[in-house]
Amino acid sequence: MVAPLAEQVMPGINQAAGLYQRLIIIAAPSGAGKTTALQDIHERTGAPMINVNLELSRRMLELTERQRALQLPRLLSEIVHASGGDVVLLDNIELLFDVALKQDPLRLLQGLSRNKTLVVAWTGSVNNGHLTYALPEHPEYRRYIISDFIIVSPERPEVMSGK
Repeated sequence: MVAPLAEQVMPGINQAAGLYQRLIIIAAPSGAGKTTALQDIHERTGAPMINVNLELSRRMLELTERQRALQLPRLLSEIVHASGGDVVLLDNIELLFDVALKQDPLRLLQGLSRNKTLVVAWTGSVNNGHLTYALPEHPEYRRYIISDFIIVSPERPEVMSGK
C-alpha cells in the first residue's frame, strides 16, 4: 500500500533543507488529494498554507494585463515572504500558468525556493523523467525535465530528487 501523500512529503522537507533550491512538488491529477496532503502537512508542521490563485488575484485586481505580467514575480515573492516560516505550502497555482501572464511557473517557484522550502501542489504528472502540466493540446501545457527539485507523486511512491 502506498503511503498517503503527506507521509511521502515529510522526509522531503528535511531533505530539501540542504539543497540550493528547496522546492518540493506534489505532482498529481485533480482530485488526487494534493490539497488534503498540504492541509495535513500544515497541521503537523504549522507551516503557512497559501492559496496562490486567491492571493495573487487580490493583488492584481486593479492592474492592467501588462502590469500583471510585469508585477507577478514581485507579488508572488511578497506573498511567500510575508507568510513567515521557513516552510511554505502553496496550493492552487493555476494562475501562474495563464498564457496572458507570460511566466515560467517552475522558474518562479525555483527562484523563491532559494530562501524558503516550498511545498507546491502541482496539477500534472510525472513520466519519463519529466514533470508536465496540462495536456499537450492545452495552451497552458508545460513539460520540464526533473532537475534541481524534489518530486512526490502518487504515481511514484518514492521521493525523487532531480539533480
